[in-house]
Amino acid sequence: MATNPAQPGAEPLTFRKRHRISRSRDFQAVFNEGVRKGRGPFLLFVRPNGLEHCRLGLSIPRRVGGAVKRNLIKRRLREAFRLQQRETPGGYDLVVAVRPHDILMMAKYRRLLLDARLAADKTWAKRKDRQRDA
Repeated sequence: MATNPAQPGAEPLTFRKRHRISRSRDFQAVFNEGVRKGRGPFLLFVRPNGLEHCRLGLSIPRRVGGAVKRNLIKRRLREAFRLQQRETPGGYDLVVAVRPHDILMMAKYRRLLLDARLAADKTWAKRKDRQRDA
């Protein structure tokens, strides 16, 4: 398992069961109440979860491609999420809804996911500020 060289002695970056969204009601809550950010070939729905870590859910329909292509996209998105756990703010549920596209390199998925997560975090911060001022 890889660790972040910038943080000596830090825990290894992992993708455990607690980092997954698996219940239908959790997916629905993110879709219904979350902020939607489109980046490249996917839409990212983001909603605060009250935890200290982020959780990831994937929605990849059959129209994206065959099982091999869909599974490759899933693996790359999970890996992109795993590798940037320390680079982004925690406490969010993320659901990635993938649109049909040609498979991208890992670096591109990481960049798109990071951009969307940071944009969603700014949106939630603005909402908090507005609620505090009201």
